[in-house]
Amino acid sequence: MSAALAGSRWIKADLRARKGPAALTVLLVAGIVAALITGATLLEDGTNPWRSLFAQTDGAHVWLHTGDSPRVALGDIGGVTGIAGPYRSAPVTVAQDGRKEPAALRAMSAAPPGVAHPLVAEGRWLDAGQPDGVVVERSFAAALRLRIGAPFTIIALSGERHTLYVRGLADSAEQGFYPRWTPGLAYVLPAMLDRIEPMLGRSEWVTGLRLADPDATQVVSQRAVVMLEDELQRVYTWREVRAAMELDNRLLGTLLALFGVAGLVAAALALANAAGGRVLGQLRDLATLKSMGFTRGQVALLLLIEHGALGLLGVALGGLSGWGVMAAVLGATSVAPGPVLAIVGGTALVVLAAVGLPAWRGGRTPPIPAAPAAPPRGHLSRLARLALLVRLPPALVLGTRDAFTRRAPAFLTAFGLAVPMMMITIGLGVWATLDNFLSHPEQVGQHASLYVRPGKLEPADAQRIAERDKDVAAVYPGTEVNALAPGEARSVRVRAIGSSTEPYPYPVVEGRTYGGQGEAVAGQGLLDLLGIEIGDRVRLTVGGTPLIVRVVGRTVEPDLDGEIISVGLDSLAAKDSVPPEFYALALKAGADPAEVRGRLLAQSGESLDVQAAVNPADRLAIIRVVIVALIAVLTLIGLANLLTASALGLRDHAFDLAVLKAMGLTPRQVMATLVTGTGLLVVLGVGAGAAAGASVVTWLIDLQGHTSGVGAGIGRPPSALTLAVAVVVAVGTALAVALIPARRAARAQVPVTSR
Repeated sequence: MSAALAGSRWIKADLRARKGPAALTVLLVAGIVAALITGATLLEDGTNPWRSLFAQTDGAHVWLHTGDSPRVALGDIGGVTGIAGPYRSAPVTVAQDGRKEPAALRAMSAAPPGVAHPLVAEGRWLDAGQPDGVVVERSFAAALRLRIGAPFTIIALSGERHTLYVRGLADSAEQGFYPRWTPGLAYVLPAMLDRIEPMLGRSEWVTGLRLADPDATQVVSQRAVVMLEDELQRVYTWREVRAAMELDNRLLGTLLALFGVAGLVAAALALANAAGGRVLGQLRDLATLKSMGFTRGQVALLLLIEHGALGLLGVALGGLSGWGVMAAVLGATSVAPGPVLAIVGGTALVVLAAVGLPAWRGGRTPPIPAAPAAPPRGHLSRLARLALLVRLPPALVLGTRDAFTRRAPAFLTAFGLAVPMMMITIGLGVWATLDNFLSHPEQVGQHASLYVRPGKLEPADAQRIAERDKDVAAVYPGTEVNALAPGEARSVRVRAIGSSTEPYPYPVVEGRTYGGQGEAVAGQGLLDLLGIEIGDRVRLTVGGTPLIVRVVGRTVEPDLDGEIISVGLDSLAAKDSVPPEFYALALKAGADPAEVRGRLLAQSGESLDVQAAVNPADRLAIIRVVIVALIAVLTLIGLANLLTASALGLRDHAFDLAVLKAMGLTPRQVMATLVTGTGLLVVLGVGAGAAAGASVVTWLIDLQGHTSGVGAGIGRPPSALTLAVAVVVAVGTALAVALIPARRAARAQVPVTSR
């Protein structure tokens, strides 16, 4: 009991004596744990929006779109446990605040169905007492800035306008978030849809199938395709919906997880270095404890408790803060406890392992209280010999010798700086890639800055107005249709813009662009989905008409996970390509898209629907904020490691410094000796980390692009100037931090015993 009391008092006294380093250790671990929890939660949330919505809405696994109400018993297919619909759906255009957005108006009854019922988030569901009420899918409503009770003006295909009123906002697991998944979705009563669109030929029918086994989706879809034959227009499954909901969060979560893991490694090195330095500084105290009767195990346990408690406190604070932030942003129910507990438990084990070895070494301290802690001996390093040969000033030669006196701590210090610098370089590469998206949108398929839909005008009139504008360089007529993929029993997007003789300039990174009818380019996601390569032929079905094309190139395709095939408009059948749905406008260099849009609207009397292209970098703007925050955390880890190394160097060479001062070295020369020893490790670690990061950053970004379906070829390393500035700033900051303890040591008085 007395040993435990003495040990606890010793721990408290030591922690009081080093409040700053102790607080820094806690903050380091807390920041890393919070970053890991944030990354894991966003990765999990990449599927959780769909997963939670699917569970709450009793969603359907397969959605079938047919030209008429199915006349076959889809419920007889093996594995089908429930059916949603069939529901009649009509295409309309929503006119809201000067904008026109395509939408699908779905007829549903006032009684919510048992399968795939939308989840009302605000307001109420449809009611026969309010026949002009409409329930809008929530992401679509957010894009239109709709609120409960707001007017909802729609334009039918006949051109007739109708005003409905928003009765509720609902979430649905049926399709992805708008605008990544179009058209927008809204629900009305069947009688209202009959009044808005009385012609059945302008409608389609939507049927959902809920399955007992989600993995049987492919088999069930194929059977449904065979049963429906020519009636089927398109089909998609829960996998496409989940992928559409997860892309942005998945990319952000991957980045956070990568930074978090690297930061955890760097933090473990910093903790091991800090604990090892403290053990070396406590040798006299440990020897005294040994002479008082403490065993090796008891001394090691005291050290493990002292240094491990700081790390575990940081783990607890980081876990609470990370969970709290994610719960506030995503909602408490969206933060899965499993990953949080795994991160907290795993980090705690890493912390204990990092401080365990120094604690074990401290337990082996001999019980000789008066034994001085002499600096380690050894031969001059090659670098120190080189410094002597080139006749550097004595202070620099001594600093070069001191840098590698202890090989293991020197390696840990350099490696502990290299890991954060490598991740900082990768973060700068991600930043450069986003900048490239903005400065060169044509490299991600954004050659056209504006998209014009005819609206109230005839397509030929819309094209003529667009071509007359002085800042329009080219006008590409286009349309998008859904096609049934062979052997997949699901739909893919076919985008037809331009013609085979005047193709739209897609960013082709492999192969070539299409140059004739029957040729196509495709995104990486579609190549992976169909299991095809460049040069293969593929047979699709568009509205019952076969479309046979040969894929001649791969494009960078950021939309729909890259599951898009692009052809010339003349490759489609006339019924699918005439008239064009829209016109893609490529502007002249220096033209302002906002000004061109304003002129087109004015010239058309507000009859055209003109929308600006959405750059993928705009959707990922939050990543810039994350990169800045993570760079700050990694910088803090590196500086903490550096302070530990500086403190250890001062301890090792305290007697040497006293001798040097007694021999006549000025305080400035002494300071130069200390900074040189630390600076060499800084330059080595920062240089190696920057080189490693620059060598892998493009590969990592392209790997993420490939796995997400966007495709390789998007990664950009940081520019040479940016990387050079980053290295100079990192080295300069590290030397400035190392200068603080060096200045104190240089100004300290020479002990009398040294004189």
